[in-house]
Amino acid sequence: MNRLSVAKDTIRIVLVEDIHDKALATLASRGYARVESLKDAPEPDRLRRLIKDAHIIGIRSKTHLTREVLAAAERLFCIGCFCIGTNQVDLGAAKVLGVPVFNAPFSNTRSVAELVIGEIIMLMRQVPEKSMLAHAGQWRKAAPTAREVRGKTLGVVGYGHIGSQVSILAEALGMRVLFHDIADKLALGNAEPAASLDDLLRRSDVVTLHVPGTATTRGLIGAAQLRLMPPGSMLINAARGEVVDIEALAETLRSGHLAGAAVDVFPVEPGGPEQPLDTPLRGFPNVILTPHIGGNTLEAQASIGHEVAEKLVKYSDDGSTVGAVNFPEVSLPEQRGATRFLHIHRNVPGVLVRINEVFSSRNLNIVGQYLRTDAEVGYVVTDVEGRLEAGQGVRRALQDIPGTIRTRFLY
Repeated sequence: MNRLSVAKDTIRIVLVEDIHDKALATLASRGYARVESLKDAPEPDRLRRLIKDAHIIGIRSKTHLTREVLAAAERLFCIGCFCIGTNQVDLGAAKVLGVPVFNAPFSNTRSVAELVIGEIIMLMRQVPEKSMLAHAGQWRKAAPTAREVRGKTLGVVGYGHIGSQVSILAEALGMRVLFHDIADKLALGNAEPAASLDDLLRRSDVVTLHVPGTATTRGLIGAAQLRLMPPGSMLINAARGEVVDIEALAETLRSGHLAGAAVDVFPVEPGGPEQPLDTPLRGFPNVILTPHIGGNTLEAQASIGHEVAEKLVKYSDDGSTVGAVNFPEVSLPEQRGATRFLHIHRNVPGVLVRINEVFSSRNLNIVGQYLRTDAEVGYVVTDVEGRLEAGQGVRRALQDIPGTIRTRFLY
């Protein structure tokens, strides 16, 4: 690609929360050298200062880009969430500012699935309790209630990318797999769809949760659902903390109805290592607690770093919004010998006509145009023949169109 309207070495990128070096390497390989990388998750005041002059910001799960924080951004044109979730960003506020948000929804799938399988085995063999006793110097070799996973039934709630991976690995261990999802899903291997969530709960020796955090999944597993599970069964939550009623889970464990649990996510999580984890699940010898590390492996973080950085580069270089979670998606080819303009606007009638009037009134020949809209915004990419120095006033004219949110003269 030829000259950009904003030189790459002047585009300021801020990465926080110790994002993997693979992201920096990917950005550097594509010509982006002005990158500030921080180890921590900045407090809101510091975050507003950092974002003020940033063109691109990359975050993980601890940094919250609220409407107030985004309002401080004067040059921001895209956001990268170097993780699966994007609930830490006010997606609606970003959209109306003309800022697409990108994430890596599948890069840590295998890491989460492997943790879940490991936890199933450890719980079945009562390893957490035996390990605690051994650390205390006690030699309790007897394990009359320890079990193999082979032949047991695993219930997978949420049969998406992670749930289906867990299903494949569990079946390879000899487990029978049931699954439940709100959408029809193709069963992999010998997995079987359950008739309902209640049906799955009643028939499973272990239940593992892999659903997103939404209004419909909040409190999905409460006291009533836990009581449906067979005596001696186990629950694993590596999805979202608000999906399970933690107090009800603690009570069900305390009563002995459940034989164990593994929890990687919590309704309220500490903001950093200096803050304690406050949960009623602490202290149970048959409960594995981990600090939201399901997708936190070297391999997953490297993959996430590369994937999200590539999406940010593509949007910055050519305007492609493929993979954006809050924006109309447009896949764009490179146009050689042309000048490209991006126009983001409120989705109201007449904008495209006005955009084309800007070009036709200047006798500029359109050689490519791409339009996608959603209920709130429209995104138009227009390629005109020839190289226009500094946009020849076109960007200013596009900016003056009523309903315009943001324009960019790309190259």
